[in-house]
Amino acid sequence: MNRDQFKGRIHEAKGKLKEVTGKAVGNAELEQKGKIENTAGKVQGKFGDLKSDIKKGI
Repeated sequence: MNRDQFKGRIHEAKGKLKEVTGKAVGNAELEQKGKIENTAGKVQGKFGDLKSDIKKGI
């Protein structure tokens, strides 16, 4: 697992936690921030996956 994959998964988890917490307490702003962080983490993780695939292919 490379750095981007690791950081992406961490951001995904933090974002999901914020999203669920925001939904539970009725805080729409926190829920939205969580969705954004979750999505950004997924993108970073996929970028890391791509880097790993390219490195394996070479």
